[in-house]
Amino acid sequence: MAEERILMARIGAAHGIRGEVRVKPFGDDPLSFTDYGPLETADGKRRLTVSAARVQKNMVITRFEGIDDRNAAEALNGLDLYIPRDALPELDEDDDFYHADLLGLRALSADGEALGKVVAVPDFGAGTLLEIRPDIGASFFVPFTRDAVPEVDLAEGRVTIVRPPDYEDEDGDRGEDGEDA
Repeated sequence: MAEERILMARIGAAHGIRGEVRVKPFGDDPLSFTDYGPLETADGKRRLTVSAARVQKNMVITRFEGIDDRNAAEALNGLDLYIPRDALPELDEDDDFYHADLLGLRALSADGEALGKVVAVPDFGAGTLLEIRPDIGASFFVPFTRDAVPEVDLAEGRVTIVRPPDYEDEDGDRGEDGEDA
């Protein structure tokens, strides 16, 4: 079985002329991707070691060993960087989850109706959301709170979703009482 890997960051555009790049981290701490040693590309053919990193706005300006000029930095643009799953620490709380564990879970309503699958776990600044993609129709978002997601069962591969009563359904109707928007 192939080693499970976790996406930690994505390399963006070059920054300056000395080999630095902008990196978008995927974690609570923007510098956490620097804590696990060499990072591996998606195809596993390349390993990059961070030699320096600093937070600048919503990106991390990063220098990798052996990347010393703008041309080399530009060649890294768009690369996703991974670490082995077993390099991550065990979670202390039952209510803590790695995003990678949530992706692909079946989303069910409280009464067992299939709503779709979790396809993303974004945070646009107001809190973490789950993006649910149904088999038919457009994706929708629910806040990743205990009220909206009262149960996450990793062993069964599912999450329970409780949409608020005034949540728009796919027909544009509002809520279960049938009132129009």
